[in-house]
Amino acid sequence: AVATLFDSFFSTGTVVRPSRFVGLANYALLADDPIFWQVLKNNLYFAAATIPTSIALALLMAIWVNDRLPARALVRMSYFTPTILPMVAVANLWLFFYTPQIGLIDKVTAFFGMPSHNWLGDPNTVMGCLAVMTVWKEAGFFMIFYLAALQSLSPELEEAAKIEGASRWYYFRRVTFPLLMPTTLFVLVNATINSFKLVDHLFILTKGGPDNASNLLLYYIYQVAFSFFETSYASTLTVVLLAMLAAMAIVQFQLIEKRVHYR
Repeated sequence: AVATLFDSFFSTGTVVRPSRFVGLANYALLADDPIFWQVLKNNLYFAAATIPTSIALALLMAIWVNDRLPARALVRMSYFTPTILPMVAVANLWLFFYTPQIGLIDKVTAFFGMPSHNWLGDPNTVMGCLAVMTVWKEAGFFMIFYLAALQSLSPELEEAAKIEGASRWYYFRRVTFPLLMPTTLFVLVNATINSFKLVDHLFILTKGGPDNASNLLLYYIYQVAFSFFETSYASTLTVVLLAMLAAMAIVQFQLIEKRVHYR
């Protein structure tokens, strides 16, 4: 991180033109870069779509598999299976869903007489498609933490609530969910980091297209560094990404943690 910060104040050196100190020139270039602002907007939208959805779905799945239901072990394994799959394999799997005409989604919509649609080639649908795939992969991982937290709760609390005549929804809202807040904070931090560090699925599915409609910040850093060979500018982008994640972590731990532990 220190080396990256150092490199962000220099130009990219070549054999003919050595690197030289440019001060804040790279940061001024970043401020005037329309692609950076579009990518940042895409990433914030992606985070807003995936973080609450994956956490809510993980909590629902954990509550479901924590009850006494038939084949509970099989259901737990089914929910957790997407988590252990490599992201490249997941991207190729979902490519069979989103491919026009021959993809599973188009096959289903064609059955109802709807026209074919290029889900990954349409700027209006590509980010939604990526968000659905990410939630499908991450929700099972977060479910494991919620399930462990649910199993650590004392059963006497639920028995006391039943004696008092509390409904299941009231018990969840006033007892279970508040006791799960430390787990929620842990999951929230991980979900936030994950939403800003995904590269594999973009490399397989969209390459950031169409017209940067699905490009995310870390993939843009990869393009700048290894496709355009502007390593100094890529270092500047990385510093901004690290600063954003640090700021989010400070907010989450300083403000949210006080509510989590009731201080």
